[in-house]
Amino acid sequence: MADKPTSGELFGVPYNFERPSFSRLLAAHWQPGEGMLVQKPFGIGYTLNLANWRSWIVVAVAGALFWQQQQGASESDVEGGTDEPVEVIVDEEDDD
Repeated sequence: MADKPTSGELFGVPYNFERPSFSRLLAAHWQPGEGMLVQKPFGIGYTLNLANWRSWIVVAVAGALFWQQQQGASESDVEGGTDEPVEVIVDEEDDD
């Protein structure tokens, strides 16, 4: 049986299934001089390059959206907007 390649590119998308070391994980996320997206140290696709200022904007926007979602969830609990079932009773009138 032939050995399958552990890293490469498939349809223009990079993949890497080599066991990552801690230093390789750190180096993959901090690559000065590269673009906003860099190849993942393990898995399929791309990840953010934290040495690029645009990546920090993406992280800040994602954090703000997450914070906003959490605030909306906690406000609905305070206002009594719990999602409990409601019983509805309907009286049917007979026309006899």
